[in-house]
Amino acid sequence: MHRRQFLASAAVAALLAAVPSVALAQDTPQAVVEAYLAAWNAHDSAKAAEHLADNVTYYDASVGKPVEGKEAAKTGVIDNFLKAVPDAAWQMKGAPVVQDDRVSFEWEFSGINSGDWADGTKATGKKFSFTGASMFSVKDGKITSQSDYYDALGFYKQLGLM
Repeated sequence: MHRRQFLASAAVAALLAAVPSVALAQDTPQAVVEAYLAAWNAHDSAKAAEHLADNVTYYDASVGKPVEGKEAAKTGVIDNFLKAVPDAAWQMKGAPVVQDDRVSFEWEFSGINSGDWADGTKATGKKFSFTGASMFSVKDGKITSQSDYYDALGFYKQLGLM
């Protein structure tokens, strides 16, 4: 009887030992970035921000000055875009390039500018689509940096702002 209990306990222990490795697979840099992208596409800024480290740095090459911190990135970037473009679609083009804790990919961002921008720019009601590329660093299951590079001039022209 003791041998059967021992074997059953060993089987349960082996199963429990395997569970953390499955959970860790969800925290791979690629999985974290894909979940972040999915939250954007679900138009859930709070969920998207959950994937950011508290000390995240967000860099938009068209702005030139990084946004520092999770709350500033949520309100200044995610909320700003999702309020101005409630139907936003951020689609990865092809497979991402992953190396260690870095993830990069080309993308297309599209939607209709039906809401005002945080800087006071009024909604244009115009449809747009532009391409770009992003580079992410992920540590301990959180995005620690995001850098976006895209055709801002083409984007502004599509909105009729230039």
